[in-house]
Amino acid sequence: MTTTAIAQRRTSWRDYLELCKPRVVALIVFTALVGMLLATPNWLPLSTVLPATLGIALAAASAAAINHVADHRIDALMARTRSRPLPQGGIGRSQALLFAAVIGSLGLYLLVAWVNVLTAVLTFASLVGYAVIYTLYLKRATPQNIVIGGAAGAAPPVLGWTAVTGEVDPHALLLFLIIFAWTPPHFWALAIYRHKDYARADVPMLPVTHGVDFTRLQVLLYTVLLTLVTLLPYLTYMSGAIYLTGALLLDLGFIYYASALMVSRDERIAIDTFRYSIWYLMGIFAFLLADHYASALLG
Repeated sequence: MTTTAIAQRRTSWRDYLELCKPRVVALIVFTALVGMLLATPNWLPLSTVLPATLGIALAAASAAAINHVADHRIDALMARTRSRPLPQGGIGRSQALLFAAVIGSLGLYLLVAWVNVLTAVLTFASLVGYAVIYTLYLKRATPQNIVIGGAAGAAPPVLGWTAVTGEVDPHALLLFLIIFAWTPPHFWALAIYRHKDYARADVPMLPVTHGVDFTRLQVLLYTVLLTLVTLLPYLTYMSGAIYLTGALLLDLGFIYYASALMVSRDERIAIDTFRYSIWYLMGIFAFLLADHYASALLG
């Protein structure tokens, strides 16, 4: 698209929706909702679920919009992201920042007014962790960016748990640990597939700084670590046989993809691994939920 065409492009509601990274926010909301439901054996009232879910979603969408603004120059250089609203001129940076401020403030207000202050504080910390610490500093500073910055992305189930209980429980931290261990193999698989894009944009992702082969090994090692971490809910009596069976099957699938990525030079396996990892995380949390309610019904 030419500079003139970009300047003349009209803003639409779809541009604002894309700023929110709806698929990413949907996964965040799902894990937060599971955190809420796992926090109690009872069914939750909508008066708790709705403001907590909406508040967390709006805060996550706000962080995503800030990420778009911070990365607009990088996004313009990468094939995967050059069609985003800011590089295409659908939305200006000031518009995007105002939009982020409005929805972020609304989300935090809902959490303070209708949920509890602890959840609002942790949500705000997560927003700052992703939108500021990871996006503005870590992403450009170190190839370990996604490992260190993964803490912000691992927070949603903890936020869901605190929304219901008003406190941080050790079992909530296990959910955090699962996502924290999942993030590197998930994202590095994508980084392998898009390593030329990251190199062109001068972003120090692991495949750029240490090579694709080294990153393949790290994906496999972190997948093995993730497998061990996913056993912890069963070993700590948080979950039972239903979860363990499902988790082991999903872990075997992830190890299969990570092993195939290690031995094959077909880069399409990298994107297949990335896609599987998304279904994997949804499956892990779905099995946690199924086991939780099966135990409640049987117990």
